[in-house]
Amino acid sequence: MLKRSFDVVFSLILLGILALPLLVISLLVKLNSKGPALHWSKRVGQYNRIFLMPKFRSMKMNTPQVATHLMKNPEAFVTPVGKFLRKTSLDELPQIFSVFIGDMSFVGPRPALYNQGDLIALRSERKVDQLKPGITGWAQVNGRDELPIPTKVEFDYFYLNHHSVFFDLKIIFITLFKVFGAKGVTH
Repeated sequence: MLKRSFDVVFSLILLGILALPLLVISLLVKLNSKGPALHWSKRVGQYNRIFLMPKFRSMKMNTPQVATHLMKNPEAFVTPVGKFLRKTSLDELPQIFSVFIGDMSFVGPRPALYNQGDLIALRSERKVDQLKPGITGWAQVNGRDELPIPTKVEFDYFYLNHHSVFFDLKIIFITLFKVFGAKGVTH
């Protein structure tokens, strides 16, 4: 209950503070390429329920719905503004809305794409699917895109067994440090 209260209050504060930057980024995305400013990605949430997760669109409209690291040439699909958004993780800001409505939390395992069967199966096997997905998580601060799936799941499992307010705050602070350093991000 405390975690949900924190998520609601902090997301409302952030949405208020970031309203103008969110609008500016939306306009930049729209001016830079054809299509909507937001991309609604089918993701796997708590108890393996599918939900739509918003991100600022950083890729062209014809991009396949697969994890970036599985694409043969992801750079061919990234828009000029999208490259900057991905490098700075600004493309993730709309997920604050998902935190507010309860599909996500600030901290938890990153939500899998609906078609990442191997990740979904391993998380289910380890009961990680019981957690609400997060904007950031223990796996993200320990390697993010660079980690193989079994290792990600081990970090998620560790979080499942050790999560607390203080651990969440630690993860948030490490995330801020890593984002500003752009470490472990696939561009």
